[in-house]
Amino acid sequence: MLDVSRDKLPEHVAIVMDGNGRWAKKKGLSRNEGHRVGIEKIRETVEMCLDLGIKFLTIYAFSCQNWKRPREEVNFLMKRFERYLDKEGQELKRKGVRLRVIGRKEELSQALQKKIEKTVRMTQNNDKLYLNLAINYGGQEEIVDAVKKITEGIKKRTLASQEIDVDLFRKYLYTADQPYPDLLIRTSGEQRVSNFLLWQIAYAELWITPTLWPDFEKEEFIKAIRDYASRKRRFGGLEEE
Repeated sequence: MLDVSRDKLPEHVAIVMDGNGRWAKKKGLSRNEGHRVGIEKIRETVEMCLDLGIKFLTIYAFSCQNWKRPREEVNFLMKRFERYLDKEGQELKRKGVRLRVIGRKEELSQALQKKIEKTVRMTQNNDKLYLNLAINYGGQEEIVDAVKKITEGIKKRTLASQEIDVDLFRKYLYTADQPYPDLLIRTSGEQRVSNFLLWQIAYAELWITPTLWPDFEKEEFIKAIRDYASRKRRFGGLEEE
């Protein structure tokens, strides 16, 4: 049971779901089997957020740098993403979850792009939970894409350089209309953010667990929420007396 008052809950949780390959290796299974279980875990995480009343969830599913992995592994992951959308689309709609896929979607296969568009349309009126799946995503790449859009606006004279500030810049991010993550969870014990939401996590609380992603259960999620609720968030200011 979560003994945390609603005003102490994070509004937006971001997760680096790491450790699928190591989990599989420990069990004598293929890396692809680890990824299969890892993608299935997304459903459970969505359920956790719905149960706890968390409004925004962003999951790092595939980075721009993950294309360097063996072709067989990459192809398997892309097919699993397609299958996830086919399998979960109606459930997301029924449960009030609105899907957004963030990243350079134009570099994905046409088949995957079509399934993304279909699921996004299917869930576009939902507002119980906003689910962002980061596929072919990179934080540096997102910032570069934002700069390109701003530059284009200046060239077209729809934007003046003196207008550019932090508030304006966020409007050009993939998550433009969403609050920044309050809590960033990383599984598998790695002590880095791995090019994930670099602009958005400027003031996020970090929670790192050695648990591998396929083993990440609700009890540990609640532990992360409790730890977050116990922290003092000052955003550069001083704690009130």
